[in-house]
Amino acid sequence: MNLLCVPSGIVGIKNPYKGIHNISAAGFEDMLLDLSLCCTPGDLERTGKKEMDAGQAERLKVLCNPKEMGEAMTSLLKQCKVQEMNLPVAYAPYLERNTKHENLNGLLFELAEESIKVCARAGCKNLVIRPLFAGIPSAKQWECNKAYYLALAELAAEQDVCILLENQCKDLNGHLVRGICALPEEAADWVDRLNEAAGEERFGFCLDVGACSLCGQNMYDFVIGLGDRLKAVVLRDCNGNQESAMLPFTSVYQGSSQTDWMNLIRGLRKTGFDGALIMNIKDTVAAFSWLLRPEILRLSKKTADFLKWQIEMEKRMKKYPARVLFGAGNMCRNYMKCYGEKYPPLYTCDNDKSIWDTEFCGLMVKDPENLKQLPEDCGIFICNIYYREIKKQLLEMGIKNPIEYFNDEYMPSFYFERLKMKEI
Repeated sequence: MNLLCVPSGIVGIKNPYKGIHNISAAGFEDMLLDLSLCCTPGDLERTGKKEMDAGQAERLKVLCNPKEMGEAMTSLLKQCKVQEMNLPVAYAPYLERNTKHENLNGLLFELAEESIKVCARAGCKNLVIRPLFAGIPSAKQWECNKAYYLALAELAAEQDVCILLENQCKDLNGHLVRGICALPEEAADWVDRLNEAAGEERFGFCLDVGACSLCGQNMYDFVIGLGDRLKAVVLRDCNGNQESAMLPFTSVYQGSSQTDWMNLIRGLRKTGFDGALIMNIKDTVAAFSWLLRPEILRLSKKTADFLKWQIEMEKRMKKYPARVLFGAGNMCRNYMKCYGEKYPPLYTCDNDKSIWDTEFCGLMVKDPENLKQLPEDCGIFICNIYYREIKKQLLEMGIKNPIEYFNDEYMPSFYFERLKMKEI
Protein backbone atom coordinates (compact mmCIF):
# COMPACT_ATOMS: atom_id res chain seq x y z
CA MET A 1 0.00 0.00 0.00
CA ASN A 2 1.40 3.39 -1.04
CA LEU A 3 1.16 6.38 1.32
CA LEU A 4 1.12 9.63 -0.66
CA CYS A 5 1.39 13.23 0.46
CA VAL A 6 -0.47 15.94 -1.48
CA PRO A 7 2.04 18.73 -2.24
CA SER A 8 -0.47 21.62 -2.23
CA GLY A 9 0.60 24.25 0.30
CA ILE A 10 3.94 22.49 0.78
CA VAL A 11 5.72 22.41 -2.57
CA GLY A 12 6.26 25.48 -4.73
CA ILE A 13 6.13 24.75 -8.44
CA LYS A 14 8.99 27.15 -9.27
CA ASN A 15 11.26 26.14 -6.39
CA PRO A 16 10.15 22.65 -5.37
CA TYR A 17 13.33 21.46 -3.60
CA LYS A 18 12.51 22.49 -0.02
CA GLY A 19 8.92 21.27 -0.07
CA ILE A 20 9.84 17.87 -1.50
CA HIS A 21 12.69 17.63 1.01
CA ASN A 22 10.27 18.31 3.90
CA ILE A 23 7.87 15.65 2.64
CA SER A 24 10.73 13.16 2.38
CA ALA A 25 12.10 14.11 5.81
CA ALA A 26 8.67 13.40 7.31
CA GLY A 27 9.01 9.79 6.13
CA PHE A 28 6.94 9.84 2.94
CA GLU A 29 8.43 7.94 0.00
CA ASP A 30 5.53 8.76 -2.33
CA MET A 31 3.92 12.03 -3.38
CA LEU A 32 0.89 12.95 -5.46
CA LEU A 33 1.81 14.39 -8.86
CA ASP A 34 -0.63 17.29 -8.64
CA LEU A 35 -0.84 19.05 -12.00
CA SER A 36 -3.28 21.58 -10.53
CA LEU A 37 -0.21 23.21 -8.96
CA CYS A 38 0.45 24.64 -12.43
CA CYS A 39 -3.13 25.28 -13.43
CA THR A 40 -5.29 25.83 -10.35
CA PRO A 41 -9.10 25.69 -10.25
CA GLY A 42 -9.05 29.44 -9.61
CA ASP A 43 -6.91 30.07 -12.68
CA LEU A 44 -9.28 27.99 -14.80
CA GLU A 45 -12.25 29.88 -13.38
CA ARG A 46 -10.71 33.19 -14.39
CA THR A 47 -9.88 31.80 -17.83
CA GLY A 48 -13.57 31.12 -18.39
CA LYS A 49 -14.51 34.76 -17.91
CA LYS A 50 -15.23 36.70 -21.07
CA GLU A 51 -13.91 39.98 -19.73
CA MET A 52 -10.46 40.50 -18.19
CA ASP A 53 -7.62 42.97 -18.56
CA ALA A 54 -4.77 42.29 -21.00
CA GLY A 55 -2.22 41.48 -18.27
CA GLN A 56 -4.46 38.91 -16.62
CA ALA A 57 -5.34 37.35 -19.98
CA GLU A 58 -1.66 36.98 -20.87
CA ARG A 59 -0.84 35.43 -17.49
CA LEU A 60 -3.67 32.91 -17.75
CA LYS A 61 -2.70 32.11 -21.32
CA VAL A 62 0.58 30.80 -19.94
CA LEU A 63 -0.74 29.13 -16.79
CA CYS A 64 -3.63 27.30 -18.46
CA ASN A 65 -1.81 26.30 -21.62
CA PRO A 66 -1.41 22.51 -21.78
CA LYS A 67 2.13 22.62 -23.23
CA GLU A 68 3.20 25.29 -20.74
CA MET A 69 1.82 23.13 -17.93
CA GLY A 70 3.93 20.21 -19.06
CA GLU A 71 7.05 22.37 -19.15
CA ALA A 72 6.27 23.86 -15.74
CA MET A 73 6.41 20.37 -14.20
CA THR A 74 9.99 19.76 -15.40
CA SER A 75 11.67 21.20 -12.30
CA LEU A 76 9.36 19.31 -9.94
CA LEU A 77 9.91 16.02 -11.74
CA LYS A 78 13.67 16.56 -11.66
CA GLN A 79 13.66 17.22 -7.91
CA CYS A 80 11.50 14.17 -7.26
CA LYS A 81 14.04 12.04 -9.10
CA VAL A 82 16.98 13.60 -7.24
CA GLN A 83 15.29 13.07 -3.86
CA GLU A 84 14.01 9.59 -4.84
CA MET A 85 10.38 10.58 -4.39
CA ASN A 86 7.97 8.23 -6.17
CA LEU A 87 4.85 9.49 -7.97
CA PRO A 88 2.34 6.61 -8.16
CA VAL A 89 -0.80 8.75 -8.65
CA ALA A 90 -1.43 12.07 -10.41
CA TYR A 91 -4.28 14.59 -10.50
CA ALA A 92 -5.27 16.38 -13.70
CA PRO A 93 -6.39 20.04 -13.41
CA TYR A 94 -10.04 20.44 -12.45
CA LEU A 95 -12.77 23.05 -12.08
CA GLU A 96 -14.24 24.56 -8.93
CA ARG A 97 -17.45 22.86 -7.78
CA ASN A 98 -19.61 25.92 -8.44
CA THR A 99 -18.27 26.90 -11.85
CA LYS A 100 -20.72 27.84 -14.60
CA HIS A 101 -18.12 28.04 -17.36
CA GLU A 102 -19.09 25.26 -19.74
CA ASN A 103 -16.78 26.81 -22.34
CA LEU A 104 -13.81 25.26 -20.47
CA ASN A 105 -14.63 21.63 -21.25
CA GLY A 106 -12.48 21.66 -24.39
CA LEU A 107 -9.54 23.09 -22.45
CA LEU A 108 -9.99 20.43 -19.75
CA PHE A 109 -9.67 17.75 -22.42
CA GLU A 110 -6.40 19.25 -23.67
CA LEU A 111 -5.10 19.54 -20.10
CA ALA A 112 -6.06 15.91 -19.45
CA GLU A 113 -4.16 14.80 -22.55
CA GLU A 114 -1.07 16.71 -21.44
CA SER A 115 -1.47 15.25 -17.94
CA ILE A 116 -1.29 11.74 -19.40
CA LYS A 117 1.94 12.65 -21.18
CA VAL A 118 3.42 14.10 -17.98
CA CYS A 119 2.48 10.89 -16.16
CA ALA A 120 4.40 8.89 -18.74
CA ARG A 121 7.48 11.09 -18.21
CA ALA A 122 7.21 10.64 -14.46
CA GLY A 123 6.57 6.89 -14.51
CA CYS A 124 3.17 7.54 -12.91
CA LYS A 125 0.65 4.76 -13.58
CA ASN A 126 -2.59 6.31 -12.27
CA LEU A 127 -4.22 9.63 -13.17
CA VAL A 128 -7.36 11.03 -11.53
CA ILE A 129 -9.47 12.89 -14.10
CA ARG A 130 -12.66 14.36 -12.72
CA PRO A 131 -15.78 14.03 -14.90
CA LEU A 132 -17.15 16.94 -16.92
CA PHE A 133 -20.19 18.62 -15.38
CA ALA A 134 -20.37 22.32 -16.29
CA GLY A 135 -23.29 23.01 -18.61
CA ILE A 136 -24.17 19.31 -18.95
CA PRO A 137 -27.78 18.31 -18.07
CA SER A 138 -28.07 15.35 -15.68
CA ALA A 139 -29.67 13.21 -18.36
CA LYS A 140 -26.66 13.62 -20.63
CA GLN A 141 -23.84 13.30 -18.08
CA TRP A 142 -23.08 9.66 -18.84
CA GLU A 143 -23.01 10.03 -22.63
CA CYS A 144 -20.89 13.19 -22.53
CA ASN A 145 -18.41 11.71 -20.10
CA LYS A 146 -18.30 8.39 -21.92
CA ALA A 147 -17.17 10.22 -25.05
CA TYR A 148 -14.73 12.32 -22.98
CA TYR A 149 -13.06 9.41 -21.22
CA LEU A 150 -12.92 7.10 -24.22
CA ALA A 151 -11.33 9.89 -26.26
CA LEU A 152 -8.54 9.88 -23.64
CA ALA A 153 -8.32 6.09 -23.33
CA GLU A 154 -6.23 5.48 -26.46
CA LEU A 155 -3.51 7.91 -25.37
CA ALA A 156 -3.68 6.50 -21.82
CA ALA A 157 -3.16 2.99 -23.22
CA GLU A 158 -0.17 4.13 -25.29
CA GLN A 159 1.41 5.70 -22.19
CA ASP A 160 0.39 2.82 -19.86
CA VAL A 161 -1.68 5.07 -17.61
CA CYS A 162 -4.86 4.04 -15.77
CA ILE A 163 -7.56 6.74 -15.63
CA LEU A 164 -9.30 7.02 -12.26
CA LEU A 165 -12.75 8.53 -11.90
CA GLU A 166 -13.72 10.24 -8.64
CA ASN A 167 -16.94 10.74 -6.68
CA GLN A 168 -18.17 14.32 -6.95
CA CYS A 169 -20.14 16.93 -5.05
CA LYS A 170 -22.04 19.61 -6.92
CA ASP A 171 -22.95 23.10 -5.81
CA LEU A 172 -26.70 23.64 -5.59
CA ASN A 173 -27.41 27.24 -4.65
CA GLY A 174 -24.46 27.33 -2.28
CA HIS A 175 -25.07 23.85 -0.83
CA LEU A 176 -22.89 20.87 -1.69
CA VAL A 177 -24.96 17.83 -2.67
CA ARG A 178 -24.30 14.53 -4.41
CA GLY A 179 -22.89 14.87 -7.91
CA ILE A 180 -21.57 12.52 -10.58
CA CYS A 181 -20.51 9.05 -9.33
CA ALA A 182 -21.55 9.97 -5.79
CA LEU A 183 -23.41 6.66 -5.48
CA PRO A 184 -21.45 3.38 -5.39
CA GLU A 185 -23.80 1.73 -7.88
CA GLU A 186 -23.29 4.52 -10.41
CA ALA A 187 -19.54 4.68 -9.80
CA ALA A 188 -19.08 0.93 -10.30
CA ASP A 189 -21.34 0.97 -13.37
CA TRP A 190 -19.41 3.82 -15.02
CA VAL A 191 -16.05 2.09 -14.48
CA ASP A 192 -17.35 -1.24 -15.80
CA ARG A 193 -19.00 0.26 -18.87
CA LEU A 194 -15.93 2.32 -19.72
CA ASN A 195 -13.64 -0.69 -19.39
CA GLU A 196 -15.99 -2.72 -21.56
CA ALA A 197 -16.02 -0.01 -24.22
CA ALA A 198 -12.22 0.34 -24.02
CA GLY A 199 -11.78 -3.42 -24.35
CA GLU A 200 -9.45 -3.55 -21.33
CA GLU A 201 -9.15 -2.44 -17.71
CA ARG A 202 -8.09 1.11 -18.47
CA PHE A 203 -10.31 2.74 -15.82
CA GLY A 204 -10.51 2.54 -12.04
CA PHE A 205 -11.81 4.67 -9.19
CA CYS A 206 -10.47 7.11 -6.61
CA LEU A 207 -12.64 7.62 -3.52
CA ASP A 208 -12.62 11.13 -2.05
CA VAL A 209 -13.42 10.74 1.65
CA GLY A 210 -14.20 14.46 1.98
CA ALA A 211 -16.81 14.30 -0.78
CA CYS A 212 -18.43 11.31 0.94
CA SER A 213 -18.63 13.28 4.20
CA LEU A 214 -20.08 16.33 2.47
CA CYS A 215 -22.72 14.15 0.84
CA GLY A 216 -23.54 12.27 4.06
CA GLN A 217 -22.69 8.84 2.69
CA ASN A 218 -21.87 5.52 4.31
CA MET A 219 -18.28 4.89 3.27
CA TYR A 220 -18.42 1.19 4.17
CA ASP A 221 -21.17 0.65 1.59
CA PHE A 222 -19.28 2.76 -0.96
CA VAL A 223 -16.03 0.80 -0.56
CA ILE A 224 -17.79 -2.57 -0.65
CA GLY A 225 -19.74 -1.50 -3.74
CA LEU A 226 -16.54 -0.52 -5.57
CA GLY A 227 -14.58 -3.64 -4.65
CA ASP A 228 -11.38 -4.06 -6.66
CA ARG A 229 -12.25 -1.11 -8.89
CA LEU A 230 -10.97 1.09 -6.06
CA LYS A 231 -7.34 2.02 -6.71
CA ALA A 232 -6.85 5.13 -4.53
CA VAL A 233 -8.43 6.88 -1.53
CA VAL A 234 -8.05 10.60 -0.80
CA LEU A 235 -7.92 11.05 2.99
CA ARG A 236 -9.08 14.47 4.17
CA ASP A 237 -11.17 15.63 7.07
CA CYS A 238 -13.95 18.22 6.92
CA ASN A 239 -16.94 19.25 8.99
CA GLY A 240 -19.48 17.68 6.64
CA ASN A 241 -20.77 21.06 5.48
CA GLN A 242 -17.88 22.97 3.96
CA GLU A 243 -15.17 21.99 1.49
CA SER A 244 -11.84 21.60 3.27
CA ALA A 245 -8.81 19.34 3.42
CA MET A 246 -7.73 18.79 7.01
CA LEU A 247 -5.58 16.21 8.77
CA PRO A 248 -7.69 13.12 9.60
CA PHE A 249 -9.20 13.15 13.11
CA THR A 250 -8.88 16.95 13.47
CA SER A 251 -12.40 18.05 12.49
CA VAL A 252 -14.23 17.31 15.73
CA TYR A 253 -17.37 18.38 17.56
CA GLN A 254 -17.78 17.66 21.27
CA GLY A 255 -14.98 15.13 21.11
CA SER A 256 -16.33 13.20 18.11
CA SER A 257 -14.85 13.15 14.63
CA GLN A 258 -17.01 14.67 11.91
CA THR A 259 -15.78 12.05 9.43
CA ASP A 260 -16.85 8.42 9.72
CA TRP A 261 -13.37 6.92 9.76
CA MET A 262 -14.65 3.71 11.35
CA ASN A 263 -16.80 2.67 8.39
CA LEU A 264 -14.08 3.66 5.92
CA ILE A 265 -11.51 1.48 7.70
CA ARG A 266 -13.94 -1.41 8.04
CA GLY A 267 -14.74 -1.31 4.33
CA LEU A 268 -11.13 -1.10 3.20
CA ARG A 269 -10.18 -3.91 5.58
CA LYS A 270 -13.04 -6.07 4.33
CA THR A 271 -12.06 -5.70 0.67
CA GLY A 272 -8.33 -6.13 1.30
CA PHE A 273 -7.57 -2.72 -0.20
CA ASP A 274 -3.96 -2.44 -1.35
CA GLY A 275 -3.93 0.75 -3.42
CA ALA A 276 -2.87 4.32 -2.65
CA LEU A 277 -3.77 6.30 0.48
CA ILE A 278 -3.47 10.00 -0.41
CA MET A 279 -3.07 12.39 2.53
CA ASN A 280 -4.57 15.77 1.60
CA ILE A 281 -3.94 18.16 4.51
CA LYS A 282 -3.47 21.41 2.58
CA ASP A 283 -5.85 23.43 4.80
CA THR A 284 -4.27 22.17 8.01
CA VAL A 285 -0.82 23.01 6.64
CA ALA A 286 -1.97 26.48 5.59
CA ALA A 287 -3.14 27.26 9.14
CA PHE A 288 0.29 26.63 10.68
CA SER A 289 3.44 28.71 10.58
CA TRP A 290 6.13 27.64 8.11
CA LEU A 291 8.25 26.83 11.15
CA LEU A 292 5.75 24.21 12.32
CA ARG A 293 4.84 22.66 8.99
CA PRO A 294 7.61 20.03 9.06
CA GLU A 295 6.13 18.77 12.35
CA ILE A 296 2.64 18.66 10.83
CA LEU A 297 4.03 16.61 7.96
CA ARG A 298 5.58 14.17 10.41
CA LEU A 299 2.24 13.84 12.20
CA SER A 300 0.57 13.34 8.83
CA LYS A 301 2.92 10.43 8.07
CA LYS A 302 2.26 8.89 11.50
CA THR A 303 -1.47 9.22 10.86
CA ALA A 304 -1.12 7.58 7.45
CA ASP A 305 0.87 4.73 9.03
CA PHE A 306 -1.87 4.28 11.63
CA LEU A 307 -4.61 4.12 9.00
CA LYS A 308 -2.61 1.67 6.90
CA TRP A 309 -2.04 -0.53 9.94
CA GLN A 310 -5.76 -0.51 10.78
CA ILE A 311 -6.73 -1.34 7.20
CA GLU A 312 -4.20 -4.18 7.00
CA MET A 313 -5.13 -5.69 10.38
CA GLU A 314 -6.83 -8.75 8.91
CA LYS A 315 -4.18 -9.11 6.22
CA ARG A 316 -1.54 -9.35 8.95
CA MET A 317 -3.44 -12.19 10.62
CA LYS A 318 -3.82 -14.02 7.34
CA LYS A 319 -0.13 -14.02 6.40
CA TYR A 320 0.92 -16.33 9.27
CA PRO A 321 0.28 -20.10 9.16
CA ALA A 322 -0.17 -19.98 12.94
CA ARG A 323 -0.67 -17.28 15.56
CA VAL A 324 -0.66 -16.85 19.33
CA LEU A 325 -2.21 -14.05 21.37
CA PHE A 326 -0.70 -12.21 24.32
CA GLY A 327 -3.33 -10.99 26.75
CA ALA A 328 -6.47 -12.46 28.31
CA GLY A 329 -8.74 -9.41 28.50
CA ASN A 330 -11.36 -7.58 26.50
CA MET A 331 -9.12 -7.12 23.47
CA CYS A 332 -8.56 -10.88 23.35
CA ARG A 333 -12.32 -11.38 23.68
CA ASN A 334 -12.95 -9.09 20.71
CA TYR A 335 -10.33 -10.87 18.63
CA MET A 336 -12.02 -14.20 19.29
CA LYS A 337 -15.51 -12.92 18.54
CA CYS A 338 -14.54 -11.22 15.29
CA TYR A 339 -11.62 -13.26 13.98
CA GLY A 340 -11.26 -16.32 16.22
CA GLU A 341 -13.00 -18.69 13.82
CA LYS A 342 -11.28 -17.41 10.67
CA TYR A 343 -7.80 -17.02 12.19
CA PRO A 344 -7.77 -19.31 15.25
CA PRO A 345 -4.88 -18.80 17.71
CA LEU A 346 -3.01 -21.74 19.21
CA TYR A 347 -3.48 -20.23 22.67
CA THR A 348 -3.12 -16.96 24.57
CA CYS A 349 -0.67 -16.06 27.30
CA ASP A 350 -0.71 -13.47 30.06
CA ASN A 351 1.57 -12.07 32.76
CA ASP A 352 -1.06 -12.79 35.41
CA LYS A 353 0.08 -16.06 37.02
CA SER A 354 -3.31 -16.60 38.66
CA ILE A 355 -4.99 -17.40 35.33
CA TRP A 356 -2.35 -19.68 33.83
CA ASP A 357 -3.70 -23.10 32.76
CA THR A 358 -7.28 -21.79 32.76
CA GLU A 359 -9.55 -21.29 29.75
CA PHE A 360 -10.55 -17.90 28.36
CA CYS A 361 -12.86 -17.50 25.32
CA GLY A 362 -12.05 -21.06 24.27
CA LEU A 363 -8.28 -20.57 24.57
CA MET A 364 -5.86 -21.93 27.14
CA VAL A 365 -4.04 -19.18 29.03
CA LYS A 366 -0.34 -19.98 29.31
CA ASP A 367 2.86 -18.69 30.87
CA PRO A 368 4.69 -16.35 28.40
CA GLU A 369 7.70 -18.67 28.70
CA ASN A 370 5.84 -21.03 26.36
CA LEU A 371 6.39 -18.56 23.54
CA LYS A 372 10.03 -19.68 23.36
CA GLN A 373 8.86 -23.01 21.94
CA LEU A 374 6.87 -21.57 19.02
CA PRO A 375 7.79 -22.38 15.41
CA GLU A 376 9.58 -19.42 13.85
CA ASP A 377 6.77 -18.63 11.37
CA CYS A 378 4.13 -18.24 14.10
CA GLY A 379 3.02 -14.63 14.65
CA ILE A 380 2.50 -13.24 18.17
CA PHE A 381 -0.40 -10.76 18.37
CA ILE A 382 -0.35 -8.53 21.44
CA CYS A 383 -3.92 -7.94 22.63
CA ASN A 384 -3.18 -5.31 25.24
CA ILE A 385 -2.86 -1.52 25.27
CA TYR A 386 0.63 -1.83 26.81
CA TYR A 387 2.02 -2.86 23.44
CA ARG A 388 5.44 -1.25 23.71
CA GLU A 389 6.08 -2.61 27.19
CA ILE A 390 5.04 -6.14 26.22
CA LYS A 391 7.05 -6.05 23.01
CA LYS A 392 10.09 -5.01 25.04
CA GLN A 393 9.44 -7.90 27.43
CA LEU A 394 9.28 -10.39 24.55
CA LEU A 395 12.47 -9.11 22.98
CA GLU A 396 14.27 -9.31 26.31
CA MET A 397 13.07 -12.94 26.58
CA GLY A 398 14.88 -13.62 23.31
CA ILE A 399 11.69 -14.18 21.29
CA LYS A 400 12.53 -14.22 17.57
CA ASN A 401 8.99 -14.61 16.21
CA PRO A 402 7.22 -11.77 14.38
CA ILE A 403 5.47 -9.50 16.91
CA GLU A 404 2.23 -7.83 15.81
CA TYR A 405 -0.21 -5.56 17.59
CA PHE A 406 -3.92 -6.30 17.51
CA ASN A 407 -6.24 -3.36 18.09
CA ASP A 408 -10.03 -3.44 18.47
CA GLU A 409 -10.88 0.22 17.80
CA TYR A 410 -12.30 -0.50 14.34
CA MET A 411 -13.75 -3.99 14.58
CA PRO A 412 -16.30 -5.43 12.11
CA SER A 413 -18.89 -5.17 14.89
CA PHE A 414 -19.10 -3.89 18.43
CA TYR A 415 -18.90 -6.01 21.57
CA PHE A 416 -19.69 -4.16 24.77
CA GLU A 417 -19.48 -7.09 27.17
CA ARG A 418 -16.95 -6.44 29.91
CA LEU A 419 -14.94 -8.96 31.86
CA LYS A 420 -16.22 -10.23 35.20
CA MET A 421 -13.96 -11.61 37.84
CA LYS A 422 -15.84 -14.90 37.97
CA GLU A 423 -14.93 -15.52 34.30
CA ILE A 424 -11.25 -15.61 35.18
